Amino acid sequence: MLAIAALIILEQFNNPLTGALINAPWILYVPLTIFWITGMIVTVNWLDGLDGLATGVAAIMAAVLAFHMVRMGQYSVAPQALALLGAALGFLVFNLHPARAHMGSSGSFVLGYILAALGLIAGARVAMVLMVMGIPILDVAWTIIDRMRHGLNPGQGDRRHLHYRLQDAGLSIRSIVGLYWGVCAIFGILALALSTALYKLLALAFLGVFTVGILIHLSRER
Repeated sequence: MLAIAALIILEQFNNPLTGALINAPWILYVPLTIFWITGMIVTVNWLDGLDGLATGVAAIMAAVLAFHMVRMGQYSVAPQALALLGAALGFLVFNLHPARAHMGSSGSFVLGYILAALGLIAGARVAMVLMVMGIPILDVAWTIIDRMRHGLNPGQGDRRHLHYRLQDAGLSIRSIVGLYWGVCAIFGILALALSTALYKLLALAFLGVFTVGILIHLSRER
């Protein structure tokens, strides 16, 4: 509601298929904004399961948004993304494994809210946000479906998240965090470099198949 009160509202977004702007019906402005912000908050909160994971991914997302804002001439709002990048990197020094400080739910909620708001200010680049945050977003969707399929509360904490499954499979915390950072950074660069909607769609499809494939494989191993 803070975003709505500040007139940060999702009114239009880019079609990932064509790149054209889609104007949402006015009656959907508030519901779409609430869904977008809530989704980002939950995504970052659930991602904050390993030392440095959520902080590093948020820093990558902030860097991509800052570069995009500067490229689009949004010089009045780019400093906000740069400020978030600086804050995330500063905290990351103490949040790396073994962490000396943890942001907790209150910190991850704020981080998710700021990323959601910056995504709207940056022009609601749907494909860009999905490419950088693709793995965490798919992990949230998969975890909710998996919990409901087993008759569990979707919001109940457990080790069904991808980063926990990778840890249970034998990967170290540093390896998992590095893998997440690497994939998010690569797709962030692709989101900035790819000029056509078709290439972005293909990259999104590859990321989706790759992530879901890993989740299915790890689910069968449990």
